[in-house]
Amino acid sequence: MTCYFLSLGGNLGDRRGRLARALAALEKGGVRVLRSSSLYRTQPVGFADQPWFYNQVVKVSTKLEPADLLEFIKKVEKDMGRRPARKNRPRPIDIDILLAKDRTVFTKNLVVPHPRMTERNFVLVPLLEIAPGAVHPILKKKISELRDQCLDKSAVIKIKSKGGRLDSREQ
Repeated sequence: MTCYFLSLGGNLGDRRGRLARALAALEKGGVRVLRSSSLYRTQPVGFADQPWFYNQVVKVSTKLEPADLLEFIKKVEKDMGRRPARKNRPRPIDIDILLAKDRTVFTKNLVVPHPRMTERNFVLVPLLEIAPGAVHPILKKKISELRDQCLDKSAVIKIKSKGGRLDSREQ
């Protein structure tokens, strides 16, 4: 079994529901969720004229090798309505492999650790919540260090629920 950290996000439709359905689909396919960050409402990066995202990071365990996990993730995204589109545009679901334990992967279709994870507040903040001591296998820096050094200042707001109801900041 290999442990991975995955980033999930989306900014179309029922964002909270889609993240929950994505996690359920991963579990159904043999990807066991070990730990989940809080949900975060995050400012779009690169394009301001679109809805804000909901993002989350999860630690998972699976027998799948990185390339097979990527293939499965792409199927989950497609099944949930994701269509090929221009980069940084609105999407119902986006799932990225951030880390694969202490492994590195460099192929045509997959690079792990994710090449832009250190530049993204919406990845580092939830990752820091569940794995502050994790170390980037190439940079040899803890996630807490990477977050402190990140130049991305886009808003990342933890979503809090009150009695199971959505906080007003979620609306």
